[in-house]
Amino acid sequence: MSQSIGISNPETKADTPLDLSALRTRCSSCSMHELCLPMGLGEEDMNRLDQIIGRRRKVPRDAVLYRMGDPFTNLYAIRLGHFKTYQINREGDQQITGFHMAGELLGMDAISTDRHHCDAVALEDSEVCEIPFSRLEHLFSDMPTLLRHFHRMMSQEITREQNVMLLLGNMRADQRFAAFLMNLSSRYATRGYSSTSFQLRMGREEIGNYLSLTIESVSRLLNKFKKQGLLKVNNREIEIIDLPRLKAIAAGTEVCA
Repeated sequence: MSQSIGISNPETKADTPLDLSALRTRCSSCSMHELCLPMGLGEEDMNRLDQIIGRRRKVPRDAVLYRMGDPFTNLYAIRLGHFKTYQINREGDQQITGFHMAGELLGMDAISTDRHHCDAVALEDSEVCEIPFSRLEHLFSDMPTLLRHFHRMMSQEITREQNVMLLLGNMRADQRFAAFLMNLSSRYATRGYSSTSFQLRMGREEIGNYLSLTIESVSRLLNKFKKQGLLKVNNREIEIIDLPRLKAIAAGTEVCA
């Protein structure tokens, strides 16, 4: 049953019911809409976009959103929570390809082939908005601002993948880990959260998998960064104490001895 509250209209002095469940489904009422959607969309365009957004889907921790090889029908805008994407290599081992947070789109890997190229799994209880891609495509011709924004998001995804290749190919272990923390820091800052104090939603083994490091190496680096006054660590709670120095290590201009 939907909830409603009364809003007083100064002209009619009558109470007008407001359907809260309907309000919550609108893109414009979502705290992440400025990251998912382009700025400057008019009310009419926002209404058209609202009409194509499918259901909000809750995804419990460790649940699969989609699997490699699944048919592509929807993009998924992460509203709450965090996800990891991964592929299974020839040896049958999991290789994590990315960590994703609120305000980002999942599923763009499938646009070219109509099949997903990885699995997507929730790292915590999460929620996504389903966006039927065929309906979204129809809007692109009428809403060039939306199309440009979508191209920007695809470009960011390509850049992120290139950075991961650089991370794994040319960086020392301390650089990799520092760059990983700096990446999280900047992404949280973009979302209005603290850039220096946050919780790791992924475990050390998952971080190691992503960075091609052993879990022991990740633990050693955490302890080393902690001893050198770069971080405070309390289980998964991270506080960056020396952001400039951590940035220098990530850039390779300083070595964490």
